[in-house]
Amino acid sequence: MVTVVLHSISSNSLRHWMIQPHLALHIPDGFLNLPISLVTWVIAIALIALSLNRSQAEYQERVVPLMGVCAAFIFAAQMINFPIPGGTSGHLLGGTLAGVLLGPWAGSLVMVVVFIVQAVLFQDGGITVLGANITNMGLIGTFCGYYLYRAIRQALGRDTWKGMAVATAVAAWTSVFIASSLCAVQLALSGTIPLAVAMSAMAFWHLLIGIGEALITLVTVSFIWRTRPDMLYDPPRKRRVSDSRSFVQR
Repeated sequence: MVTVVLHSISSNSLRHWMIQPHLALHIPDGFLNLPISLVTWVIAIALIALSLNRSQAEYQERVVPLMGVCAAFIFAAQMINFPIPGGTSGHLLGGTLAGVLLGPWAGSLVMVVVFIVQAVLFQDGGITVLGANITNMGLIGTFCGYYLYRAIRQALGRDTWKGMAVATAVAAWTSVFIASSLCAVQLALSGTIPLAVAMSAMAFWHLLIGIGEALITLVTVSFIWRTRPDMLYDPPRKRRVSDSRSFVQR
């Protein structure tokens, strides 16, 4: 028998949160202790500051409207839940999608804005633990997703759809799994729930939610690949050359 150690959190509150996997990555107030909350706030602020500096140095002004469009799309897409086995549902996180479209720096800033709006206006996750939620879903999801996607794409074929598709799907699924695992570790370190219980519950649901994340990300990237590949952060070289030649011929 597993005994769940709770402090100020009622077992009903914890059970209600964990059986709703579409909420389970949005950690509520009071589920993390002060040291873990502070550490995740420091990580979040450091990565946000780094992303701001790199975005200002690397990106052009034309990227700003795309960041707004990307944030609006991810925010709207997160409002749509898809069913998963067990009578519950999940939704898109969007970290890998933002990284594929905008790169890790601007993509991370987009995800930060999305999760701040969700926490403040819709109470998806707590305010005091917003640093943890931004770190898990917005920053770790985007950075891990993007660099895994880039490595797989380079290995399988940077300028081929096969390489793009496999890299996108694998990175999107993995980003969700890593974010859920990190969330479980933070809950365990806070003494909210034993690690084995947290990890098994989070991993089970997010193995399934990750499939939905991969499919939605893949469909979105597929549409952009076919219609406006130049909007990708790492556009295919062959198409970019071909488009340039076509433009010159006109």
